[in-house]
Amino acid sequence: MRSLDLAVPGWPGHRAGQHVDVRLTADDGYQTQRSYSIASAPSTDERLTLTVERLDDGEVSPYLAGELRAGDKLELRGPIGGYFVWEPAAGGPLLFVAGGSGICPLMAMLRLRQAAMSTVPARLLYSSRSLEDVIYRDELDRLGSTGSGVEVMLTLTREQPGTWNGLRRRIDSEMLHAVAWPPAEQPLIFVCGPTPLVETAANALVNLGHEPARIKTERFGPTGG
Repeated sequence: MRSLDLAVPGWPGHRAGQHVDVRLTADDGYQTQRSYSIASAPSTDERLTLTVERLDDGEVSPYLAGELRAGDKLELRGPIGGYFVWEPAAGGPLLFVAGGSGICPLMAMLRLRQAAMSTVPARLLYSSRSLEDVIYRDELDRLGSTGSGVEVMLTLTREQPGTWNGLRRRIDSEMLHAVAWPPAEQPLIFVCGPTPLVETAANALVNLGHEPARIKTERFGPTGG
């Protein structure tokens, strides 16, 4: 994983949860593009952060995560999306459910919550293969330990340290029932990750009594990166 801080002249600003298309053009004119969620909170300057997972068989991610250097130029289109977004005025409580790099747009929301000094309660349930695969681990540890109203719960699906006392399986209905706010509190729910995780979580939350209109999902599958 690599986080890229980009200075974008004329950037109009973005909303937490939006994404951009990154297009690369080879010397022979061949072009390819991929979509990446913006991981930084909205700000007034012309900057944004993308976090890119390197896929060895990808066309875009190996360059972004391995070869891009300070001063190199990229072509961006965006910001894109208006459905999977959160702003402090929308309130909460907030339930974030993520798998793998699906944490990226949710991180933008958590960072916005902190920057806006929002007191809306927030819970994050984040599924990763191992502790080493947890993106933003240090920052999430800080957010969850400062008493700011953010609770972070990790579940590790493949490898767990010997001292691990946390969750250790894929996200399922039982786990969501234990973690989620009661439906009566009408939480705003954002789910992002691989398609199977998103479908499992969204269906389970509806079956637990949460209003479908308050569950927003964003999914991704293998794209070649």
